[in-house]
Amino acid sequence: MPYDGLARVGRRDFAGEDMTSPQTALVTGASRGIGRGIALELARAGGRVAINYAGNAKAAAEALALVKEAGGDGFVVQGDIAVAADRERLVAETVAKFGRIDLLVNNAGVAPTVRADLLDAGEESFDRLYAINLKGPFFLTQLVAKRMLAQAPDAEGCRGRIVNITSISVYTASINRGDYCMVKAGLAMMTKLFADRLANDGINVYEIRPGVIATDMTGGVKEKYDKLIIQDERGITPIRRWGKPEDVGRAVRAIAEGRFPFSTGAVFDVDGGFHLHRL
Repeated sequence: MPYDGLARVGRRDFAGEDMTSPQTALVTGASRGIGRGIALELARAGGRVAINYAGNAKAAAEALALVKEAGGDGFVVQGDIAVAADRERLVAETVAKFGRIDLLVNNAGVAPTVRADLLDAGEESFDRLYAINLKGPFFLTQLVAKRMLAQAPDAEGCRGRIVNITSISVYTASINRGDYCMVKAGLAMMTKLFADRLANDGINVYEIRPGVIATDMTGGVKEKYDKLIIQDERGITPIRRWGKPEDVGRAVRAIAEGRFPFSTGAVFDVDGGFHLHRL
């Protein structure tokens, strides 16, 4: 069938009745940064977005207002994905509000509070990053996948899609934040595992690897990356600019619109060409 954004996804229930309606996405960490950029692109396609946030209620309310202004619908749902009860509530509230989940975007993540040398890194930071950046997404994906399995498929047999937002840190060693690199690498493997497990059930899983994106997380190293990207003679990326949240959002939107039905476990580099090996 022809694609027409997220607002007209034809599907039938088990009785064969047409259930055409807007798609629903649950985006973790959607109140600001990359998550907000993703939510806005989905809204521009006419989608409905469950905007998850952990602690910044004001930013989440702003994101919701922008989603509605962009032509989408949505609601705000607080929850720490590192907490099992919160993960269950995120799924339950999204389904209660919109009836189903067509897209899960595992975006929420944190950086180390202190960038410590690999020989000095402590267990507290490692445990925090592991709980939020890897364990939380793993068990949230498990919950959402089970929900998707119970949903009626669309006209092409798709029951849902899952997108994991990782990082160039999947393969780029940063010895002053080794814990971050390790958990992002784990999230990349998680993509492969769920892609393999769910492919035959009509659920495709994808990984998006952002490069250096202008967000709150990278604000503290702006001067460093301005030099590496723009000021150095060659630059660390062939495309000589910072990435923007909407760059990642557009990639997620393309997946949500079903542009890659014969792909699963695929990696999309949204990094200005950082992944290229150059001489």
